[in-house]
Amino acid sequence: MVVSDILRAQMAVEPSRITVEEAILLYEEADLSDLMYVASSRRSSIVPGNEVTYLVDRNINYTNACTINCQFCSFYRPPDHTEAYTQTFQEISARVTELEEIGGSRILMQGGVNPDLELSWYTEMLSNLHQSHPNIHLDCFSPIEIEGIAEVCGLSTKEVLTKLRDSGMHGLPGGGAEMLVDDVRLDISPKKGSSSNWIRVMREAQELGLITSATNVIGFGEDFSDRVKHMDLIRNAQDDAIASGNVGFTSFISWPVQLENNAFGSRNRGTNRTKLGATSSEYLRHVAISRIFFDNIIHIQASWPTMGMEIAQLALAAGADDAGSTMMEENVVSASGTSKTKASENELQRIILRSGYQPRKRDSEYNLLETELIDEGILQSPPPVQ
Repeated sequence: MVVSDILRAQMAVEPSRITVEEAILLYEEADLSDLMYVASSRRSSIVPGNEVTYLVDRNINYTNACTINCQFCSFYRPPDHTEAYTQTFQEISARVTELEEIGGSRILMQGGVNPDLELSWYTEMLSNLHQSHPNIHLDCFSPIEIEGIAEVCGLSTKEVLTKLRDSGMHGLPGGGAEMLVDDVRLDISPKKGSSSNWIRVMREAQELGLITSATNVIGFGEDFSDRVKHMDLIRNAQDDAIASGNVGFTSFISWPVQLENNAFGSRNRGTNRTKLGATSSEYLRHVAISRIFFDNIIHIQASWPTMGMEIAQLALAAGADDAGSTMMEENVVSASGTSKTKASENELQRIILRSGYQPRKRDSEYNLLETELIDEGILQSPPPVQ
């Protein structure tokens, strides 16, 4: 098996599916520029045209009270901590109103596994938001939050998802996946449960017609094969979803773990310093391989909150077709040390145009929306990053 042969085969009009072994070899041996070139070609085949999409949305972290205690999380507080909070319905609604005022279309709402919140709190909150803001998609919670709610109320996770959907929930984002390889996963989050739990809850959400995405955090000290195993689990789950007539995952989003202000980052000292986290080139390699690997997931998203705008711009040359979202507000990633966690629509349009693409606003289902170029001067701005 030769790397050049693998890459050449992926340039075919209808390439055969790349195997796990081939993907690992690309990770180990492929030149990054060659990978990005092939990934860009695959992107053009899967998402034809010259448009890169983006989303105007807002993250709302409704509570930071959590019992899961992930080592890489600087956001959570134990439920009895003096800094633990849960926002009121009025506070949450006010944040949604602010999003509506700038033309946003989606709320991504996630928090902690809070044992003090009954299922009725969630259903009433969703019903209130859906009635007050009918044009905003409510993509809320994560599989581990759904498991936590189910444990509190004594229902199955599918029963909980059904009640949340019927109350106005539009989608279940792919948070909490991190690394779906149990040796890695249970080391960093022993209370979070197995990878099969995450897949099961996502499958249930897809069966109920909820919009879902798949995520991946790298840099926990895993090896290349672990990263490919994670993607293979998601690819297989996507095959199952499509075979069942479901939409499955709309997109795949990956980013490196942030190490600044958490217990996991404290491992990144002394002799361990080169073992944790991921460099910009490593991130771009992962984006490129994910584009080649996922022949059944259409959209690959760049991650500017963790990598910065310039690297996100390069990710568009590595196979990504979506520049992510404005976020407007974000508290989880920022708590771990990232300095920039919101962007203007103008900034996202700028990196898209500098990459040679046309910006196109979308909603959380990837429906294209009317797009106004905010700053015509963007086209006369400095040249793109090389």
